[in-house]
Amino acid sequence: MELIQSFSIDHTRIIPGIFTSRVDRLGDYFVTTYDVRLKRPNREPAVDVAAMHSLEHIIATYLRNDPDWKDEVVYWGPMGCLTGFYLILKGNRAPQELFDLLRRAFLAVGDATEVPGATPVNCGYFRMHNLEMAKWYADEFVAYLDEHAQDPAIFEYPKTERLVTDEGRHFYDS
Repeated sequence: MELIQSFSIDHTRIIPGIFTSRVDRLGDYFVTTYDVRLKRPNREPAVDVAAMHSLEHIIATYLRNDPDWKDEVVYWGPMGCLTGFYLILKGNRAPQELFDLLRRAFLAVGDATEVPGATPVNCGYFRMHNLEMAKWYADEFVAYLDEHAQDPAIFEYPKTERLVTDEGRHFYDS
């Protein structure tokens, strides 16, 4: 079975940043999945699950209400490993073009006085939120973006090179 694209990334080398994960053509238009990575996988603790849930609600609400971007947003949600988020947008932009939008979205977390949609009617597990921790992670990510804004590495996805045998099998070293 072929490894899916997101598992072909060398997770020992990835750093926080904004990366193009994949680009899909759907008929006459493109849909692009971006990896918005907050933590170094397997080297830093994952984001607290309740804080991640709050970040998801606040930033999804922000993105879907931004007047310049709301019609482009398809999806915003956490990675299963809790080290970042996936953002799916219509079109195909360079990750650098999302820098200001995402910086503003994470800054908006700091201004939040409540988590939107955190009620039993609107959320599948409304009790699992932590606004204060979400603010802490958002501040940390904004500071990281500000510090590394001119570093191209926060926009370049590291790939793992996989040798393929003549029979089409992937070779993995140990």
